[in-house]
Amino acid sequence: MSKYIFVTGGVVSSVGKGIAVASIGTILKCRNIAVSLQKLDPYLNVDPGTMSPYQHGEVFVTEDGAETDLDLGNYERFVDINTTSQSNVTSGQIYSTIITKERRGDFLGGTIQIVPHLTGEIKKRFTDLAEQSGAEVVIIEVGGTVGDIEGQPFLEAIRQMRNDVGRENVLYIHVTLLPYLATTEELKTKPTQHSVNELRRIGIQPDIIICRSDHPIPEGIRDKISLFCDVEREAVIPLPTIPSIYEVPLALEEAGLGRMITDKLELEVDRCDLSEWKELVTNLKEPHEPVNIALVGKYVELNDAYYSVREALRHAALFHKRDVNLTWIASESLEIDDGEQALRSAQGIVVPGGFGVRGIEGMIKAATYARENRIPYLGLCLGMQVMVIEFARYALKSCEPNSTEFSPSTAQPVIDLLPEQGNIEDMGGTMRLGNYPCKLLKDSRAGKAYGDGLIQERHRHRYEFNNEYRERLNKDGLMYSGLSPDGELVEICEIVDHPWMVSCQFHPEFGSRPNRPHPLFRDFIGAAKDVLREGAQTSFPLPTN
Repeated sequence: MSKYIFVTGGVVSSVGKGIAVASIGTILKCRNIAVSLQKLDPYLNVDPGTMSPYQHGEVFVTEDGAETDLDLGNYERFVDINTTSQSNVTSGQIYSTIITKERRGDFLGGTIQIVPHLTGEIKKRFTDLAEQSGAEVVIIEVGGTVGDIEGQPFLEAIRQMRNDVGRENVLYIHVTLLPYLATTEELKTKPTQHSVNELRRIGIQPDIIICRSDHPIPEGIRDKISLFCDVEREAVIPLPTIPSIYEVPLALEEAGLGRMITDKLELEVDRCDLSEWKELVTNLKEPHEPVNIALVGKYVELNDAYYSVREALRHAALFHKRDVNLTWIASESLEIDDGEQALRSAQGIVVPGGFGVRGIEGMIKAATYARENRIPYLGLCLGMQVMVIEFARYALKSCEPNSTEFSPSTAQPVIDLLPEQGNIEDMGGTMRLGNYPCKLLKDSRAGKAYGDGLIQERHRHRYEFNNEYRERLNKDGLMYSGLSPDGELVEICEIVDHPWMVSCQFHPEFGSRPNRPHPLFRDFIGAAKDVLREGAQTSFPLPTN
């Protein structure tokens, strides 16, 4: 039988539960414990696919095509596992399932209630994941903050689990914030006490409390939390803010969290081996020469909208022993006269995904700048469509080429809907989602990057390259280095006479890992680091005698 760790959050949102959960998964996996992870989101949306990036941040896509919370990206990067559609559960999914069952007559005329019907469906999601994954430990993050009205059914469900599967098989961890008052120069524990009291009111006694703070946590604070929250002193784990999220597993392990979890759950474990993780953090801390990358996007005001892109760039830079100096450029800002001057110091340009016409012409100007100045360019999803539009305008000597998403009546729709997408009206879950195969051209830049003939990558888009323009643009220098196995869909394209201008219709950032950067990001940074830009100086070898 699988064992369960439930992680709740208190005092404020964005306290770091997702990183804590990913780190717990890391320190258990390093003991050769098979783990699986799940995120519970209390909002009523079925998934975040139709939510604004400004409200939700990045939508992370799993291999099986689920549009999920960005925390799943951290789960995958830290624990190096692939999550599935079962790894993200929303209130919208739960209510939709229950109402569908009721309409079908599954409850035989009974009164449908939060308890036991809704909580029963939630618990079924826990046990289904445990059964499907075969994990020894399932780690479940409860989104939101204790006290939120929409999260109460989830908290009731996790309370019931201790009796359902046995007290020795369930562990509750509460992640909380210790606010600092500058006037008295002290950390305050009262909000944590109230948060724990709210949990205890509904029948959940935390076994472990992880205390987040921007300041060092004195021993007396741990004593006070232990006393008032009724947990062992050793179970009050300090977690002050540290420079890199990748240091968190090491900090939690040093604080004794791994040993405490395995003892409380009575797990038979091997010695914890975090040597590879320690080497990663050591490399991250070493000073490296920066590489200047411009990210030109629609939602740059909220960096979390491109969370996986940012991390993939960092992974690739670390591979080349470089640091990323990332400049966030709103694509609309490039649409003014001389707006492209913001790109003058960039050694590489990334145009990531997005939807809608706003800022598109600015992205096209970024692609023009990269092509004309021979600056490495990596286009992701929308970034590929932007590159195709820009190249078509250049090759066809016309400003007319466009996507029917942005200009439905364009006379030269180089990007268009597939015929089977034409009659779809619903917005949610109707795109090309999840893993699709791609056959690579061997001697292309993409083929050399992957070193493989057939790959699988995650998609999230509705519009495609229009094959009516394939032959013409190919003659002018656009290479189709990745196609669907049947040859019908363009997955990767690159400009032949450019040092490194490659775009893909999928989202390679979702597959990057800290110790295993994605091939396209790796080679993009490899090309960008050798570009000499304005204000830079070439390094010359010193004479030896």
